[in-house]
Amino acid sequence: MAERYFDDFAVGERFLSAGVTVSESMILDFALRYDPQPFHLDAEAAKETIFGGLIASGFQTLALGFRMILQLDVFRASSMGSPGIDELRWPRPVRPGDTIRTVLEILEKTPSRSKPDRGILKTAVSVLNQRGEEVLTFTGMHLVKRRPAP
Repeated sequence: MAERYFDDFAVGERFLSAGVTVSESMILDFALRYDPQPFHLDAEAAKETIFGGLIASGFQTLALGFRMILQLDVFRASSMGSPGIDELRWPRPVRPGDTIRTVLEILEKTPSRSKPDRGILKTAVSVLNQRGEEVLTFTGMHLVKRRPAP
């Protein structure tokens, strides 16, 4: 993919990532390290929870979703990080065997007034399961370099 900078993105532009299949071992490994709750760690105990079975940590889903955004390579040449995300939601759980993919949509472009070499892209991010159902949504902000002068 050609290198993209702030000036190259268009409001309304959408990007779809490749999918990642989330295995039970991925869920258990992440939960053991970062989110050791019974519905992430123990299939039998998880059956007795409101989820009725083992689910991935929402934070794992967020990390995987973000990795899929980076793997699109649209920010490879221009990413300067992010000042944050807003409105993070997990409307459905991710279960072992689910294949998820990320949709990134450019909502707004705001050039920096104080630093003309950059701008902020406001994005809508949705992580979808194999049935096209949203499992995670958030509004992201990406600090992105402007195209260098020739």
